[in-house]
Amino acid sequence: MAITAAQVKELREMTGAGMMDAKKALTEAEGDMDAAADWLRTKGLAKAAKKSGRTAAEGLVAVAVEGGTGVAVEVNAETDFVAKNAEFQEMVGDISKAALKESDVAALAEAEIQGKKVKDVLTDKIAKIGENMTLRRMQKIEGGKVVSYVHNAAGDGMGNIGVLVAITGDDEAFGRQVAMHIAAANPASLSENDLEPSIVEKERQVQIDIARQSGKPEQVIEKMIEGRMKKYLAEITLLGQAFVIDPDKTVAQAAADAGVEITGYVRMQVGEGIEKKEEDFAAEVAKAAQSG
Repeated sequence: MAITAAQVKELREMTGAGMMDAKKALTEAEGDMDAAADWLRTKGLAKAAKKSGRTAAEGLVAVAVEGGTGVAVEVNAETDFVAKNAEFQEMVGDISKAALKESDVAALAEAEIQGKKVKDVLTDKIAKIGENMTLRRMQKIEGGKVVSYVHNAAGDGMGNIGVLVAITGDDEAFGRQVAMHIAAANPASLSENDLEPSIVEKERQVQIDIARQSGKPEQVIEKMIEGRMKKYLAEITLLGQAFVIDPDKTVAQAAADAGVEITGYVRMQVGEGIEKKEEDFAAEVAKAAQSG
């Protein structure tokens, strides 16, 4: 049967498929719009599966806050271009809001947005946009008040770095300053008590080795190590760091002056910890020339 341009247009708008794919789907389905959409979905799923092996290290971190609960979610794509895509941003925003009611990323993948499971919405978007995407992680925090901050914002509540700070009291302006500090300073933990013991022990061993090379007496070395460890712990813990807004104070001192207690925080940055594959563009061009 003859397929009209209006049918092709309608199917494209419904599915986001290319013109030739839409026409072929309608031909295969003998003009049945729903059957053609299913045909494209099946084809799209096949495409998505092929893309799943590609490294997705770009994307967005989105934050959402409701009452005393905050959540940060990372959704990755292959290129930063996709992070600027309005459809991708809308999807990430919807996912972050759904995350407020979920306990972890596995539960979030099974949660529903737009009447579909998050994992299926993501698969559909892979097929439509043409890049591999992953729902990588989520972190949740609770407190008397949770304040959020997004660095390099690409849209409302989403960007390259998302920060959540849990505080006592209602000083949202101070909480936001602390969130901005966390985005810039990237502390390893809230305080020394929250640090992984292995991190502290590794640094102590390094300082022991350095101090012993000085050839000084053991009692002097012990004092040197004590002083250096104190400095190290102040530099990597949030409460011990010099406050970026007022470097003459530590964050702990600034919080005390503001009558606020910082009870926890989350800092999430797009792509941290993902090993990105380095593309050799010259080799790629040469390979393409040989195959052509």
